[in-house]
Amino acid sequence: MGEYALRLPGGELAGDCAGILRDPPPLGRGLMRTEYRAARLAVRDMPGMYRFYDWLPVRSVIGTDASPVAFRSERLSRELGVRDLWIGFTGYHPERGAFAKSCSFKELEALPTYSRIGDLGGGTVALASAGNTARAFAQVSGETGRRCVIFVPEGSAGRVRATGDGGYARLFEVRGDYADAIRMAERAASAGGLIPEGGARNVARRDGMGTVLLEGALAMGRLPDRYFQAVGSGTGAISAWEASMRLIGDGRFGDRLPELDLSQNLSFAPMKRAWEAGRREISGEDLETPGAGGAYADVLANRRPPYGAAGGVFDAMSACGGRFYGVSEAEARSAGKLWSSMESASLDPAACVALASLIRAAGDGGISEGERVFLNLTGGGADRAEEDLDLVKIKPEARLGGGETDEEMRRILNE
Repeated sequence: MGEYALRLPGGELAGDCAGILRDPPPLGRGLMRTEYRAARLAVRDMPGMYRFYDWLPVRSVIGTDASPVAFRSERLSRELGVRDLWIGFTGYHPERGAFAKSCSFKELEALPTYSRIGDLGGGTVALASAGNTARAFAQVSGETGRRCVIFVPEGSAGRVRATGDGGYARLFEVRGDYADAIRMAERAASAGGLIPEGGARNVARRDGMGTVLLEGALAMGRLPDRYFQAVGSGTGAISAWEASMRLIGDGRFGDRLPELDLSQNLSFAPMKRAWEAGRREISGEDLETPGAGGAYADVLANRRPPYGAAGGVFDAMSACGGRFYGVSEAEARSAGKLWSSMESASLDPAACVALASLIRAAGDGGISEGERVFLNLTGGGADRAEEDLDLVKIKPEARLGGGETDEEMRRILNE
């Protein structure tokens, strides 16, 4: 500790680092941001993503192979006609040196979060997830022996699996959608004395995700001109913006923020609709779409993203410029098939959505000849992981309806 400070968007110090996960400032005050003492990016001789230790808000290090990888895809470049295309990938793809066993870049969030919890005295973390975050936290929980309680919307529990001992992660299904699971996790943390994971307010999550762009900048030698990613909460886009500002401050990677090209399911795209209407806040009208339930990548269907908060998605888009894409299921499936024809690992649905947006931009002539493009593929390799790893499904302990009293919640958590 002591190598960074946490500040709110207005410049106010966010308080003592030691209490921030247990009592984060409310979202209405904006997203606190990490200011690191190290102004230049250094690569440490540390395991996995901890090679970027100086720009992570942690003191302790967890032994891991999980780290983002960045590479040029010559075949995809030729196919799309995008000359200077770079890929950021976090998942399970041994041929590319990617070993995130949860098959998601959410593992880059879970690792520094667990480090930070240990730094701050330990405890059991409570979190909500539509699937990917649950797998990532369950995986790191099993690897470290640190406990977590996970709440997922009904129908998502079957996706939660991990290697090794899954007994450190407790799983509960919640009747409703992802927003209902978030509310239940918040209630459980309050009633059961658990540590709220924090979502977008958790600087460990954001700075962990930001290592994808750090890896990309090292591989490319500079910041990209365009940054493509699929978003649900938009936290990954905020992370890319924050990492870009740190890289500009370094002085060796350019002086221009990359344009953010963000994508959502066509069937549920509240941030896209709000941004294109010029609204800082998501309205009920933006949520009146065919719905999250039929979305191809349902992990992107977040009804409570940190879009309008100070330091949130609206501010990131305003600073960087860019656009939102609404991707159909047919486009996403086609993109996934194209990738599988070129690589020995599949993509998860959210990554398919991101690739589909790039395919459309390239096809529409929206990418200039000299632009350097960075595509963040946020997950993949589940098929290879099933073959190579001993994965254990984590079964839900109970199905909650949302009407439980605090006393009932404490009883359920203590059983």
